[in-house]
Amino acid sequence: MTIVAGMSVTIWHNPKCGTSRNALAMIRATGVEPEVVLYLETPPAPAVVAKVAEAVGGAHKLLRVQGTPAADLGLEDATDGAILAAMKEHPVLINRPVVMGPGGIVLARPSEKVMEVLDGTLPDDFRKEDGKPAKL
Repeated sequence: MTIVAGMSVTIWHNPKCGTSRNALAMIRATGVEPEVVLYLETPPAPAVVAKVAEAVGGAHKLLRVQGTPAADLGLEDATDGAILAAMKEHPVLINRPVVMGPGGIVLARPSEKVMEVLDGTLPDDFRKEDGKPAKL
């Protein structure tokens, strides 16, 4: 898996997530076929998660709370180390989509943030899955 992006693009993807599906569609609409990591099935190595957390502003920024055991695990006020350790055991705690591209690493929430790390541009007629244009 690419962490420091050269010309490649990697997305940590959850196909059940609309934001993740939209980010993936945006990447593909720029003419790039990314490496798609289904992180719930194949969790990234802890060192990789730590580097991504650092790039997006810390483990708290990368922590997904909604629909996860974050509260039950007491992670809302936990240290970055405790959050990263919990992410190793519970990859559902990793917020998505994370995209690594030529411009760096971004947590693409909203999905339009993916464009911050891509070299390409979206076609003028691009629509997200709800039919609305991307807000760039």
